[in-house]
Amino acid sequence: MPMDETQGNSNYALERLRALLRSDSLDADGKLPTERTLSEMLGVGRRAVRRALEVLEAEGRIWRRQGSGTYAGPRPDGWSDHVGSIVAGTDLMEVMEVRLRIEPQLAQLAAMRAKAADIERMYDLVKKIYESTDADGRELWDGALHRQIAQCAGNGFFLTIFDVINRVRQDEAWQTIRERARSASRTRPVTFNQHTAIVDAIAARDPARAGEAMRQHLLTLQESLIRITSLVDHSETEVDKTLA
Repeated sequence: MPMDETQGNSNYALERLRALLRSDSLDADGKLPTERTLSEMLGVGRRAVRRALEVLEAEGRIWRRQGSGTYAGPRPDGWSDHVGSIVAGTDLMEVMEVRLRIEPQLAQLAAMRAKAADIERMYDLVKKIYESTDADGRELWDGALHRQIAQCAGNGFFLTIFDVINRVRQDEAWQTIRERARSASRTRPVTFNQHTAIVDAIAARDPARAGEAMRQHLLTLQESLIRITSLVDHSETEVDKTLA
């Protein structure tokens, strides 16, 4: 539709934005392009885009963070403001203990409830993780895969708990120790195979296999973290002895 015919058509903009939200073309964090970019993408004026976004926000389909942008999905609950302090009061091993209790169950539920489009998205995320060339990218896409599985479990309360756990990924210390573990153990091919096995089991609608595949994956990660943190602790002890 030509620009001049859609310039002030808010309904057209709303229809196109709904289609965008249903697609898998958004970034892993769900962030939408700027109003200017959306205006150019959709061939409508910025006023029409702004009005359409207001409707979507009123419906709870999007939310806005001051100074950051517009994101798909409902606005995070107010209690999430306290998640930072919750995360600060724990450590990597505690987080892994919780993940081992929760994520295999999420994988089992996903095997029963995931749609074909969801599974296709999972395979795409597995590929993105493997092809990422830096720690930040790997953490981003790895988090997106595990959250996709959690979301497909179809349990909102489980998903909220998972999101608290997933906030640990935003911590620089977590990224640093994870990348050290990957480098020391050369787990990249292993992780790819394990992620693929998890998604294969979900695609096969095999809850038991999906849960066990997730458990084995997390155990591998836990072992790598234990190994690298032990090495770090040992190095710090040796330094302390030298300085004593």
